[in-house]
Amino acid sequence: MIIILFASFFVLLALGVPVAFTLAIATWLAVVLGSSYPQIVVIKEMFTGVDSFPLLAVPFFILAAELMTGGALTHHLLRLASQFVGRARGGLGYASIISTTLFAGISGSALAAAAGPGAMSIRMMETSGYDKRYASALAAAVAVVDPIIPPSITMIIYALQDQRVSVGGLFLAGVVPGLVISAAMCVVNFYVSRKRNYRSLDIRPSLKEMVANTLYAVPALALIVIVVGGIRFGWFTPTEASVIAVFYALFCGMFIYRSLKVKDLPEIIFRSAMVTVGILLILASARAFAWVLIIEGVPQFLADTIIGWDLSPIVFLLAVNVLLLIFGMFMDPLPGVMILVPILAPIAFQLGVDPIQFAMIVILNLTVGLITPPVGALLFVVSSVVKIKVSEITREISPFLIAYVVVLLLVTFVPALSTWLPRLAGF
Repeated sequence: MIIILFASFFVLLALGVPVAFTLAIATWLAVVLGSSYPQIVVIKEMFTGVDSFPLLAVPFFILAAELMTGGALTHHLLRLASQFVGRARGGLGYASIISTTLFAGISGSALAAAAGPGAMSIRMMETSGYDKRYASALAAAVAVVDPIIPPSITMIIYALQDQRVSVGGLFLAGVVPGLVISAAMCVVNFYVSRKRNYRSLDIRPSLKEMVANTLYAVPALALIVIVVGGIRFGWFTPTEASVIAVFYALFCGMFIYRSLKVKDLPEIIFRSAMVTVGILLILASARAFAWVLIIEGVPQFLADTIIGWDLSPIVFLLAVNVLLLIFGMFMDPLPGVMILVPILAPIAFQLGVDPIQFAMIVILNLTVGLITPPVGALLFVVSSVVKIKVSEITREISPFLIAYVVVLLLVTFVPALSTWLPRLAGF
């Protein structure tokens, strides 16, 4: 079964078959050609993969992000950031980083961040004389922070795969690494902007305009506090928080900013539904794929083998970093989490690695894969939104990838970056 499973998986992936269908077809072929199990078991396991109450948070957080974008909340976040740093050398780059970081506390989806504040910042930077290729690479690279800072769809999926961690604990664990990522992106932007002398030509807003822009952004920023604070203090679960985020975004868009109309809702709901269907199909297929690995004893075999090598925790984590970076080049984070976490998390735990730290290492590695060729989804999203070739973005992405490697090493060698805040909060 394992030979058929992986052979068909890599062949289908090389042929360009979408990941969800690749996982499902490979699983079906393994069951039909390599076992005596009935074919219906594939459907049963796919259904089991999405039959989970916590997964209800996924469509609601996606809908909240779409409502935020449609309700002009992302516009106010970008304007808030640009008014403070926009005039400095590389200022609009910093504004893009800050606004995307703030948006990360709302959406939980890297693709939403790239298509929302990312696309808006690219147009603003191009108008002010920035190279469009650099602006696009920056928007794609910064969007990686979105699944790291809470709320995060990837963290919700991870918590379902590893019972040693909770969604609330992972949400808090992502705060410090997310801010470290944003700081690293600022360092890259400083270097590139100083080398190319990127400056904004806009006139500095008056004090009155700055105060007004700040007040307009407060309702958008309040959602971050409501979601994370509500989960931390036990007022509601992550799933309930996602529903609250939807109604709050709807209220802000329609009654505070007055930019969201009733006639816009069908299109927003349709877009959210399409994204949700894509995610759930991947999760269902990945569950069936992982089931084959489990019944064939692959996780236990690998665990016994690696533990038998008597590796130190640091050597193991460095090897995991390399494995996940390569894996992330060819597969999206969600199926990566569902396939690899049941295999790797128990090994890490037996070697004494903190489960929360290991979760952040896995999530960060797989999310970085969104900006690495050949399958970097963020590169294609930005390319399609701003009409630029993926190859042009790829030529500008190298310094950002170097920065991410540095961040990965920091998260690997300094566990407190991931564990300090959750431990402080009692997780």
